Amino acid sequence: MANVMSPIVAERIWALPLSGAAVKFLQYLVSRSDFGGALPVRQKDMAAEYGVTPQAVSGLMAPLCDLNLVLRPRSEERKGNSYRLHPLAAKYETPESMEAAFRTAYVRIQAGDLPNLKLPTYHQTPPAPGPGGRAKLAVA
Repeated sequence: MANVMSPIVAERIWALPLSGAAVKFLQYLVSRSDFGGALPVRQKDMAAEYGVTPQAVSGLMAPLCDLNLVLRPRSEERKGNSYRLHPLAAKYETPESMEAAFRTAYVRIQAGDLPNLKLPTYHQTPPAPGPGGRAKLAVA
């Protein structure tokens, strides 16, 4: 069984305005999620699996929700503490299933039915590959 992670998050995770602990927790959520982003685990069970308190899970989840990487259902749709990964941040079984889910997500975002991810944009073009296919990077 393949496991395809969204390149939107995988390639830009370094630029997210998140603490290292929140990035690590996002990786846990992706690994624990079903294909497509459903999280079939309650918050108290996440806490037990992750080795933290339920309050700590809330603290780790908050910045992920602020960026729409993790979605909370509207209060009238909640069944306990049910969360899901945004379709653009989820893992998928195949590249084809990911592409189909992305197309559906973009239509839903344009229709206002799904919030867009709040990811930082590049303020500067990433370095171009130099000789040998490696980017020329300099440390100040």
